[in-house]
Amino acid sequence: MELADIMGLLGGLALFLYGMQMMSSGLEAAAGDKMKQILERLTANRFLGVFVGAVITAIIQSSSATTVMVVGFVNSGMMTLRQAVWIIMGANIGTTITGQLIALDVGVIAPMIAFVGVAIVVFSKKPKLRHIGNIFAGLGVLFIGMDMMGAAMKPLANSEGFVNLLSQFENPILGILAGAVFTAIIQSSSASVGILQALANSGVVQLSSAAFVLFGQNIGTCITAFLASIGTSRNAKRTTIIHIMFNIIGTIIFTTLCIVTPLIVFMEGTAPGNPAGQIANLHTTFNVVTSILLIPFGTGLAFLAEKILPDKGEEDTGLHLEYIHNQGNIQEDQLGLSAMSMNSTKMEVQRMLEMAKVNVNKSFDAFRDRKAELVIEVDNQEEYIDYLNKEISKYISRMITHERTEKGSEMFNSYFKITSNIERIGDHAVNIAGYTLMMKEKDIKLSDISKQEVVQMQAVCNELFEHLLCEDAGVLDEYEKIASLEQKIDDMTEEFRSGMMSRIQQGICSDEGSILFSEMLTDFERIGDHALNISKELTKIRLSIN
Repeated sequence: MELADIMGLLGGLALFLYGMQMMSSGLEAAAGDKMKQILERLTANRFLGVFVGAVITAIIQSSSATTVMVVGFVNSGMMTLRQAVWIIMGANIGTTITGQLIALDVGVIAPMIAFVGVAIVVFSKKPKLRHIGNIFAGLGVLFIGMDMMGAAMKPLANSEGFVNLLSQFENPILGILAGAVFTAIIQSSSASVGILQALANSGVVQLSSAAFVLFGQNIGTCITAFLASIGTSRNAKRTTIIHIMFNIIGTIIFTTLCIVTPLIVFMEGTAPGNPAGQIANLHTTFNVVTSILLIPFGTGLAFLAEKILPDKGEEDTGLHLEYIHNQGNIQEDQLGLSAMSMNSTKMEVQRMLEMAKVNVNKSFDAFRDRKAELVIEVDNQEEYIDYLNKEISKYISRMITHERTEKGSEMFNSYFKITSNIERIGDHAVNIAGYTLMMKEKDIKLSDISKQEVVQMQAVCNELFEHLLCEDAGVLDEYEKIASLEQKIDDMTEEFRSGMMSRIQQGICSDEGSILFSEMLTDFERIGDHALNISKELTKIRLSIN
């Protein structure tokens, strides 16, 4: 094999992988912000879930990309472990479309497919059409790369040493091991199967050897999802285990069939004189039959994965992010990245908002009843809220650089503003609780009227938080309710301040007590302002989604 052939092989592989990346990016940009809704609707039924996984993978020509997406969705809480089982099965079926297209020699029209895609990208002004153009352009580039690899490997048919090496793969163990290792290195079963087909078309390898390599390639493709699951939640890791189990079970079944039955002869008869077609048919048969056999046991696979990787015991309850994981392993071209990162951000922001709600309640309790022990709890919780604000903001800053759509960037920007406003609510809760210490130090007591007013303020704040955390009602209805409550807070603040002045004039309220109560009213009013700011941004987000 000469240097020019080696360069052709590497160049073809580069184009193949880049074509897959282009298709993945196009699909993500075209449907990324709707990915969550699509999956929620279609994964409730196992057969629909398998279909969705197959279609997505057929479009982007990469089961690895689909599986990595699923790992991310499970990690972000968008998908359950049992829903993931069906998508993974479908992904294994969908990835066989690449081999079938290669066997049909679609590469002949690959330049035209690429031209159409590039023309759409260059001349279309509509973002959605340009994303679709990226998908077509990527498909064309992919097959141009396959043609280059096939041409580069033709001389190998005359290499006695290489042919002898491949003949060793008739040993099932060696063949499976070789396929798994090679696919793990290039992290693409579609590319490795394509190379195997190119070798077969060149007459270098026969189906009797290629079959076991093919089975190993199905196992090797799991490495990408395995790497993506490092640093993720337990369920995300279990998703990878299910992927590995699926392909290992399929390999055991089909290796046995190849040894004890004339399966190889039968598959050769499905495409006489077309070695690439024989490999494609075996690849499709492997994944379709394995899926059919395992569909009834999908929940069992999930249960087994939970047994292999059980939940940990009580973990450290220190400061941590609950829904945002694996920040150091963000891949720009990861399918579904926008949807999963948006969902993780949303869940983490909701958690932060719930903490702020608890802190506001505790601060009013502390102020009303002079409970100094609650002040410490409020301060500790505020430290957690500050931590979440910093970490969520850092995550949002990173994700905006990967966001492909203007709508997605605007949604991340809204979440950024929301976290800042929640943090400010937390500060006002600390202020209210802090007045408790001054009251105890100077032996200041609230009048019964003032205590009742504090109870009313606390109730309005609770109502505010309930509407901010509610997702069931209409988007604009919630905003109008919060705006009405914010106005009510302004009116209450003015009313209570006037009442306080009257009590001062009547001599039933101390100067120091009135100062603290006035400061507390200011914090109360500011909480309403920040809640309205949050509601405005939440309204923008929910309208964008709908």
